[in-house]
Amino acid sequence: MTYKATLRYLYSKLPMYQRVGKAAFKKDLTNIKKLCDLLGNPQEQFRSIHIAGTNGKGSVTHGLGAILQQTGLKTGLYTSPHYKDFRERIKIDGQFISEEEVIHGINALKPAIDEFKPSFFEITVALAFDYFAKQSVDIAVIETGLGGRLDSTNILQPILSVITNIGYDHQTFLGDTLPLIAGEKAGIIKEGVPVVIGETHPETQDVFIEKAATCQSAIYFADQHFTTTNVQQTWEATKMDVEVDGQVLYPHLVSDLTGSYQLKNICTILQCAELLPDLSIPYCRANAMDALQKVRSSTSFMGRWQVLDCDGPTIIADSAHNVDGLQMVLSQLDSMDYEQLHMVFGAVKDKNLHPVLSLLPTDARYYFCKAAIPRGLPTSVLSSLASKHRIEGQSYASVDAAFQAAKENAGEKDLIFVGGSIFVVAEIL
Repeated sequence: MTYKATLRYLYSKLPMYQRVGKAAFKKDLTNIKKLCDLLGNPQEQFRSIHIAGTNGKGSVTHGLGAILQQTGLKTGLYTSPHYKDFRERIKIDGQFISEEEVIHGINALKPAIDEFKPSFFEITVALAFDYFAKQSVDIAVIETGLGGRLDSTNILQPILSVITNIGYDHQTFLGDTLPLIAGEKAGIIKEGVPVVIGETHPETQDVFIEKAATCQSAIYFADQHFTTTNVQQTWEATKMDVEVDGQVLYPHLVSDLTGSYQLKNICTILQCAELLPDLSIPYCRANAMDALQKVRSSTSFMGRWQVLDCDGPTIIADSAHNVDGLQMVLSQLDSMDYEQLHMVFGAVKDKNLHPVLSLLPTDARYYFCKAAIPRGLPTSVLSSLASKHRIEGQSYASVDAAFQAAKENAGEKDLIFVGGSIFVVAEIL
């Protein structure tokens, strides 16, 4: 089959959570274990770092990956979902898996697909693990898909576990309280493997401490040791000093991870990096500072506070889609200088949108849209829900139509923000 035919086969044969929602989610590790057994357990053939969390997983995965690449290690990255091309999920040193490797890998898995009907995510995880093993990566940074304890990636035995933060998202699967959600994420903590927690929260701190104690794992809360000061931001970069226990160890650090919320992620990345020598991985702070200047270009990172145009009107896309993520993004928008805010906004239909909509500014101009996936929320429903929060706007037949309308209406000193869903962002990148 051709690459396009292979993807059609995958999408038609396997339920994909990002497209159809709950029907595709399998809260069980049986299938991924079967798949990896069939492939000779590739996940045991390379070192890995495993990353979970409600927000920031992708940024931390790519930032840490950039540092490992800069160190000279052949570095695999597995992330999800993808924006434009399926191959974005599986990268080595920033280069996507080839179309030929995808075709070959899926063909090898077809008997298993027919026999026990795994999910789309289970197949992509198995494909990634097999590819990394065959390419003899030195290390792979693996992002969970949903949760942690029963996520398909959780058959790994990593050298380091990372949990960025805990917030409300996917409550149907993970629980409706922060301690319950934290318990699911804490499922990636392994016996004797150190764990980094990005952010301390009074409701979840003890969950992680108790799990780490049970596993006899050293635990590090990044925000208890790392702080950023003297922060200066431009469209292209953020400059800062990073203090570790009160001492500036990363002076004048510049990163292309822009957006104020990335300051927390950078602290988490550097806490992980400081542990690398204890994990038999060489580490140099100067290399880390070099790597963080070019995370986007070296790892093909996209979709988070991505500035698409700053020559008027300014256009920014960000795939934050839950309360915690959007709070940080909206706080960043509030700090910026513009005349009128235009919001190209869409959502998925299996989430409680009222907490999200309650955050949105009522003085923005809204362009409601639906991403071209079955899980997308119809604009008629979105508009009705939004009106209950005094948010009014026009509905459009497609993301592109909404985006074009925003560009036509926006003045030179205005700001266009595209978001609400990764799938909305994907259609304009």
